[in-house]
Amino acid sequence: MNDEVTQYINKTTPWQVPVCERLRAMVHETVPGIEERLQYGKPHFLHEGEHAAVIAATRNKVSFMVFNATDVPVVKGFLRALGGGERKCVDILEGQEIDFDALADVLRKTTSPSR
Repeated sequence: MNDEVTQYINKTTPWQVPVCERLRAMVHETVPGIEERLQYGKPHFLHEGEHAAVIAATRNKVSFMVFNATDVPVVKGFLRALGGGERKCVDILEGQEIDFDALADVLRKTTSPSR
């Protein structure tokens, strides 16, 4: 675990800390050996040298974005596309239930060798 990522998480609002910690744990559980670092001021996760995911906490939400997601469908109210659809993002608001299993499935698809 990267100390800069830990510091980033610890500086978020009280409701965001456990969300970010759980997202971080989910990433490591889903993709063993994934590398994490603070890049562009946000926690980035790299798989085999390529960007796999990002956690970004803003004033009122936590966003979790995955890369290499062209083949992952958008899910209205859950998973939105960014750019040309190569990235997909989930926005988590305070008090919102989070389906970490669904997020893990998306991350698994975007980091699998067959993508």
